Formats: sequence, C-alpha cells, structure tokens
Amino acid sequence: MVLFRRLLGEVLRTHRMRRGLTLREVSAEARVSLGYISEIERGQKEASSELLASLCAALDLPLSDVLRDVSDAVALEEAALELAATPIQVARPAGDVVASAA
Repeated sequence: MVLFRRLLGEVLRTHRMRRGLTLREVSAEARVSLGYISEIERGQKEASSELLASLCAALDLPLSDVLRDVSDAVALEEAALELAATPIQVARPAGDVVASAA
C-alpha cells in the first residue's frame, strides 16, 4: 500500500537537506515544533494544509512543487506494486527438448 504521508515526508526531507537546512532552522522559520516536523518527515504524522504551507514557506518552495514530487513518487510506487503483482512468464522453446547424460 502506498502511504501519502510517508512519501510527503520523504519529499520534504529531501528538499530540506538539499537546501542544507536543519530541522531546527525549518522549525523556527515555520513556527512548528521540531519534533512534529521530524514525525512528518518520517511519515508518522499527517500534515494539515496549513502546516504544509508553513513548511513550504520555510523551505522557500512552492506547494505545487512538493505536491508534484509526491505525485511522481506515488506513481512510481504504484507502478512498482503493479509490476510485483504481475506473474512472470517464462518463454519456453518450441519443440521437444531432449536431455542426455554422457
């Protein structure tokens, strides 16, 4: 099962780290507790739209970019799950196969 909150957390963490920001810096800028942001990044808590807007502002990142990245990650996970659920078919050679031991 694809969990939106886990993928959202991964996207937020990736953007934070790319900008070289610590949880403490984002926490101060967004006015959200460090522990709560950490739980969001680990996919343990859901972020409200207001909280997500604050985090995006603190990261100087458009909300649309975050949602696009999460959407792409969801699509990749869904494709991987679909691929894993598809049975593998092995091509067999035409005709009889004779094996001999010499």
